[in-house]
Order: sequence, then C-alpha cells, then structure tokens
Amino acid sequence: MTSTTPRTSLAVVPETDLSSPIRLDSHSPLYLQITDILRGRILEGTYPPNHQMLSESEMMSTFGVSRITVRQALSNLQSEGLIFRIPGKGSFVSRPRAFQNLGSLQGFGTAMREMGYETHSQVLSVRAMKPSQQVQDRLQLGKGEKVTELRRLRFLNREPISVDVSYLPQAIGSRVAKADLANRDIFAILENDLQIALGHADLQINSILAGDTLADQLRVAEGSSVLFIERVIHTPDGAPLEYEELYYRGDAFRFKVRVDRIATQPIG
Repeated sequence: MTSTTPRTSLAVVPETDLSSPIRLDSHSPLYLQITDILRGRILEGTYPPNHQMLSESEMMSTFGVSRITVRQALSNLQSEGLIFRIPGKGSFVSRPRAFQNLGSLQGFGTAMREMGYETHSQVLSVRAMKPSQQVQDRLQLGKGEKVTELRRLRFLNREPISVDVSYLPQAIGSRVAKADLANRDIFAILENDLQIALGHADLQINSILAGDTLADQLRVAEGSSVLFIERVIHTPDGAPLEYEELYYRGDAFRFKVRVDRIATQPIG
C-alpha cells in the first residue's frame, strides 16, 4: 500500500496579536515563555484546529529570539500533542483528541455522545466461526463451541477512529447480530435487549503498527502506531461474556484512568 498522510483540511488563518511580552529578566527560559504564550493561544481557541502557525523566521522576528529558541518552543508544543508539522509547509494546530475514561465500563458510542461527539459504526462483517485458541481461552468455552464474530469500523465526527472486533458465544452473539449494530453499543444491546447484566472488564493495552488493511480502514499511513486493547467483559458473577480486540488511532484518541494510592501501614 502507498503510504498516505491523514486526510486533513489545513487552514491558513491570519495571525492574531502575539504581543504578550517575554521577560528577559525572568528566571524562566525564553523558549518556555514562548511555549506558554503559544499554548495559551491554542487552549483558549484563538488558534483553532488546523490553524497554521507563524513560520520560524516570523516567530524569531516577533519575539526577538534565535531560531533554536523558537524550535525548542515548537518542539515542546509538538511533544504535548498541540501542534503537528508538515515538512515544507510548517506547523499546524492539532485537533483535540477525544478520550474515554477506562475507570468505568461504558460503551464507546454512549461515552462519546455524552461528550457531544457524533458517532456511528460501519458493520464490516458478522459470522459464526470456530474460535481461535486465544478466543476460546478468554471466553472459557468448551471444545467444539462456536462464537459469533462482529467486526465494526467506528466513526467519530465522521472520521474513522477504531476497528472493533467482538467475540460472543454463538447463542448470545447470534441474537446481538440482529440488532442495529451501526448505531448501538453492544453493551446496550446485551443489557436492554437480552437482559444480561454486565459486571466488570479486564483490559490489556499495547501499541502495534498498522498493517495494510488496518491502515486503509483507519485512513492512516501504513506502519502508523495504533493502540491495541484486549478486553474481556464479565457478568456480575464473574463469568466471561464478551472478548474484544480494539484498534484505535493513536493520533486521534486517548484514554484516561484514575488511580488511587492504596493506604500502607506505617513502618516502625
């Protein structure tokens, strides 16, 4: 497959006032002061997504600093995910990345709609099949038991965001497959249509490189980094119900989780 860059509409917007002073007498290095000024413009919305930043030469003139100082500031913004660079064109403001909280068991569509995003799915395939050894182990299936595989391409604001592959025991999966998988979460179908309560999930998260097919589906360059999540959904009594393999675009989505410190006994 020919490598492609993500399909992005770039906008050159007239630069707004950058007169926020940098202080030569400050203990904060000049590049950090410039980073703070530009970050503020981005986060407050003065520079919208895909806005083209000033060139390095223009920033040197505007702030009265050296090229290396400007590059340090831009490098900071890029490492924070606030801007991206296109060789020969310059630096542009990144789109805000959507996120999902891993601390609660919630369907993707439900979570995104609650945050105001538009979401839907394209059903790529539905089939009954003999499970691989890994799927059989995850769902604790007996020898000879089949599963239903549901493969969907998920969209966020009309852009592909993930490929979700779900495996359910065939008796349950065949019923889920009859529902509106393009617009509903499997969690909602299990709970509301099949009256099956959900308990908890076990997750493993890894990073992989997108192969030919996955890159085409997610509209990223082949070899791009993709978040790979394995998730097993359990009923309240601990029985495995669904096994998922989820492939998320690393450039457009992130996950959050709250971790509490466990109290320890004082030493001595």
